[in-house]
Parts: sequence; structure tokens; C-alpha cells
Amino acid sequence: MPLFCIHGLDREGHLCLREAHYAAHRAYLETAAVQGITLHASGPLVSEDGARMIGSLFLVEADSLATVTTFNAADPFAKAGLWARVSINRFNLRRGQVGTAPNI
Repeated sequence: MPLFCIHGLDREGHLCLREAHYAAHRAYLETAAVQGITLHASGPLVSEDGARMIGSLFLVEADSLATVTTFNAADPFAKAGLWARVSINRFNLRRGQVGTAPNI
């Protein structure tokens, strides 16, 4: 199955919205497999100094872009309007391996 990268940038000044929906977002990610998504990596994008969260990045495996788009649209962060911009792109892994990073 192909890999996809989901890249979401938060709306300026919406850290409180991120915090309010964080638990629901994390719980939602646990449902990925039943929605046809293998979640290989996920985490927040952070400011240059690393002090604040400014977005989200996911590396997923799914049968189609449509599956990934549907999965992303139902994310509590997306439903709350946290992300100012989201891009979903197919990803060709050239170096490294998926699933080798520790789960933190």
C-alpha cells in the first residue's frame, strides 16, 4: 500500500484550540487501523525554538488518497478548525525504514 504524508499548519494564535481537542485527537488516532489507515509516525510541528506547537505531521499507509482524506477530515483537530492549511501528498520512501522510530 502507498504511503502518504499529512501536513497541517495551525491557525495563528490557536494553541488553546489545540489543547482543548488534544485528548480527543489522540484517542481518534487510536482508531486509524479500523479506518484502513496504518499510522507509522505522528507528532506536532514546532516553532523554530521548539517552544510551541504550530502544526501536525503524519506518515500513514492506506489504499488510496480518498481513504487518507476521509480519515484526516474526521480528526477532531480538523473538525474544530485548528489547521489553517492541510496538505496530503503521496510519499515515496527513498531512505530509511518506516516503523523504526521509538513510540514516544
